[in-house]
Amino acid sequence: MNLNNLQSAWQQLNQTAHIAPIRDEAHYARMMQLADSLVDVIGDAEQHPLLDLLDLISELIRSYDAEHYAVPDASPRTVLAFLMDQHGLTQSDLPEVGNQSVISMLLSGTRQLNVRQINALSKRFSIQPGVFLEKPTVLH
Repeated sequence: MNLNNLQSAWQQLNQTAHIAPIRDEAHYARMMQLADSLVDVIGDAEQHPLLDLLDLISELIRSYDAEHYAVPDASPRTVLAFLMDQHGLTQSDLPEVGNQSVISMLLSGTRQLNVRQINALSKRFSIQPGVFLEKPTVLH
């Protein structure tokens, strides 16, 4: 591995996107905007050259959210069901997440939200994406 090439590529990317651990609200806002833009470009594509970048940005956002925002002790499907109820939405009213059968599977717990769906719901309801993340199970 040529570290000089890697350093040059990293500096160029960092000047463009400032990808680093998020330390303040201004950087958080820029990373959220970048994630939204990436979701818009990637759409539903399961194979896209920018998908790994979206995953990386999402992890930075998740890490910041976990440290700075309280996330309710509710499952993502419970949060989704609550938001749908509060906004008077049916399973067909969330096309940015998936069709009616996908929403049904999400609500029943037979399917988990992916990064694209989490970002779409976060944007739709103007809430932090962390509320849609599965909480780790603690074994005693």
